[in-house]
This record gives sequence, structure tokens and C-alpha cells, in this order.
Amino acid sequence: MTGANESISVAVFLSGGGRTLQNLLEHRDVHGLPIDVRLVISSRADVRGVQIAKDAGIETLVVRKKDHDDAEYCSAMFDPVRQSGADYVIMAGFLKHVLIPEDFEGRVINIHPSLLPAFGGPGMYGQHVHAAALKRGVKVSGCTVHFVDNHYDNGPIILQRTCDVFADDTPDTLAARVFEQECQALPDAIRTLRKIASS
Repeated sequence: MTGANESISVAVFLSGGGRTLQNLLEHRDVHGLPIDVRLVISSRADVRGVQIAKDAGIETLVVRKKDHDDAEYCSAMFDPVRQSGADYVIMAGFLKHVLIPEDFEGRVINIHPSLLPAFGGPGMYGQHVHAAALKRGVKVSGCTVHFVDNHYDNGPIILQRTCDVFADDTPDTLAARVFEQECQALPDAIRTLRKIASS
């Protein structure tokens, strides 16, 4: 694992525009986030997240779930992670369900755009989450960084950050405010993991 003065090595799983990956790289380069992104795996080839990874010189793979059954898909996702030597996997806007192998239990983290357990589960991603929060009339929203298990949006919570919900919010305006919290929450969680790994 990680020594006291070393970066935490990660692989990133993504499915879209790569905003979370870009945020992590900016925190690494500008704010000294101790992270070594060794591998990016995307569920799609035609997304900006793939280009962000390639532009950053990160090894990048595309693994499509429809090409594998569940067991094969797990191996197709995690065998390259093992080969990369990454200690942790970060799900950064990753929209596919993949089984977590035993050797990665407690080593896969996800960021979700609500205060779990509220507004989690199958189908709860992106704007769906914020629309549901507004429909319910919540006054506070936010994001959750948690360890991933084999159930949607489950697993122990590492940390949460909150933001107010305003009467005139739309799913778009709320999403923007929650994403601001995500941009701080995930780096904070990585620093927490590094402390645990080096202790």
C-alpha cells in the first residue's frame, strides 16, 4: 500500500464527460493532491473522459459491459487494475454495475450526487437525482463519497458535503451546486484514504 510520503495509486472508471477525472488531475497539479492515476477505464469510447485521460498521458481502456457476462465483465474491469498496481478504484461518473471482487473489497470508492441513503439506487444518477430531490422538497442536498459493494449506492460512507436547496432551483442549478461540493469531497476522501493506507 502507500507510504507516508507517497501518492495513493488509483484507477478511474468513467462513463461520460470526465469532469470528475479532470477535477482530480487539477487538484493533483494545482493543490498537491497525492494521487497517481495509473489507469482509466471507460464504458464508452465516444466520451470526453477518454480524451481527457489520453491528453494527460494516462493509460486508457474501453470495456463495454454488453460484450461480457457478469463474471467476465468483472475480470475485464479489474484485471487491468491489478496489472496497473493501483491500490484503489475511483468510480467517477461510472454508470455500469460491476461486481466487486474480494481482493478489492474496501478499495473501490464512488461519489454520488445526493446525501445517501436518500435518492440512491438503480436509475438514480445525474439529473434524475436532482429532479427527485426537488420533487421531494428537500431543503439540503449534497454529495456522498462511499465505499462500493455489490449493491447500488450502498457501502460505508467515507464523507459527505452539503449545500442548500433554493425555492427556485431547477435540476440543472441544483446539479451545479452539488458538483461544486463533489469537486472538494472527492479530493478530501482521497486524502483520508491516504492517511488510512499509510497508518
